[in-house]
This record gives sequence, C-alpha cells and structure tokens, in this order.
Amino acid sequence: MAPVILTVIILIVLVFSIYIVVQKRKKAGVTGMKSALTPICLYLVAITNILAYWFNVIGVLSWSIGVSLLLLGAYFTRYLPMPEKRF
Repeated sequence: MAPVILTVIILIVLVFSIYIVVQKRKKAGVTGMKSALTPICLYLVAITNILAYWFNVIGVLSWSIGVSLLLLGAYFTRYLPMPEKRF
C-alpha cells in the first residue's frame, strides 16, 4: 500500500512542478526548445525511476539512463537564459 501512495504523491508533485515551470517560462518570456531541455531531462529522470521501480527493472540499465539524463540536463543548462542582475 505504501508504494502506491508514494507513487501517487510523486506523480502529483511532478505534474504540479511541470505546471509551475511552464508558468514561470511564460512569465519570463522564455521561448524555444533548447532552454526547455534541462527541465525535460530532469523530469525524465523521475519518470524513468518510477517506471523502473514499478516494472522491477532497477539495475544497470535504469541507472545508466538516469545518469545520462542528468548529464544531458547539466549540459543543456548552457542554453538557459541568464537572470537579470538586481541592485
């Protein structure tokens, strides 16, 4: 019972987080796919781990997919817009 409840909570938080990211991008006027690749990769890490847990394939494959997605997410941070400096 606990794994089901935890998975539902994680999925609700994931959907809420995606909504917040989309709203912040719209508010900042950020467009384009390259700047969205970092959050997409990080969300895919969470989805991959949930699927690996439920389909019982936690192993080298799911770890390698997670690490490669983290590296891709880190690489694509170069396309994120620079924040404005406030003084």
